Amino acid sequence: MLEILKAILFGIVEGITEWLPVSSTGHMILLNEFVTLDVSEEFWEMFLVVIQLGAILAVVLLFWNKIFPFELKDRRKPFIKKDIFILWIKIVVACIPAAVIGLAFDDVFDALFYNPWCVAAALIVFGIAFIIIENRNKNMRPHIASLGQITYKTALLIGVFQLIAAIFPGTSRSGASIVGALLIGVSRTVAAEFTFFLAIPVMLGASLLKIVKFGFVFTGMELTILFVGMLVAFLVSVIVIRFLMGYIKKHDFKVFGWYRIVLGVIVLLYFVFS
Repeated sequence: MLEILKAILFGIVEGITEWLPVSSTGHMILLNEFVTLDVSEEFWEMFLVVIQLGAILAVVLLFWNKIFPFELKDRRKPFIKKDIFILWIKIVVACIPAAVIGLAFDDVFDALFYNPWCVAAALIVFGIAFIIIENRNKNMRPHIASLGQITYKTALLIGVFQLIAAIFPGTSRSGASIVGALLIGVSRTVAAEFTFFLAIPVMLGASLLKIVKFGFVFTGMELTILFVGMLVAFLVSVIVIRFLMGYIKKHDFKVFGWYRIVLGVIVLLYFVFS
């Protein structure tokens, strides 16, 4: 029962931090210092990634009409929705940098950068980046105000920024993608939506890779912990995504930048004095 309660807590943290640009990995690492699941190291590494599938399902649910490329209801309309199909091609293009570099050097990156010091540094650096970019964009109109205006070049550039998150835990996949999008003139709403959609193939691929590495042999308790964590992450993500999309229509991302800086300093201080 205690392990299930821990899984619920991890699911809550994952659901909140996966979509806010504050680094879900950084928060999960910090939480793990205080609340440790009684599981093997191999299962923990897999759990940390696969729990994100619950969060991804929330995106699928909330944005189904924007991401499902087939027309099933009205036979008078074309079977394939051209604009959505093209959007998925752009998403695939944006996935190329992380797919090529991230998959090839996944173990190397984990060994070199998966530690509290790198996480804290990434939190602080990208927190500062959010503040600087939002201050720069304060009186500028975005060049790209709809998903249809995203070009293949823009998609690839956003994918390059996402690669930074694949290399440095604590950067935040959503944070890196949004920073990159804002930097090249994408509106906050479009940057957030494209980042959400980009997470679907990225997290599916990352989760599959981790499950294959772990193997498909789970104990009953491991399956329960994984299912509970994913379910809670899904439910919390639905609430958080709705909040974020409403929030950024009236506010900028600077509050998340300041939060990242404060959290990064706390992480540094904790591990210095622990």
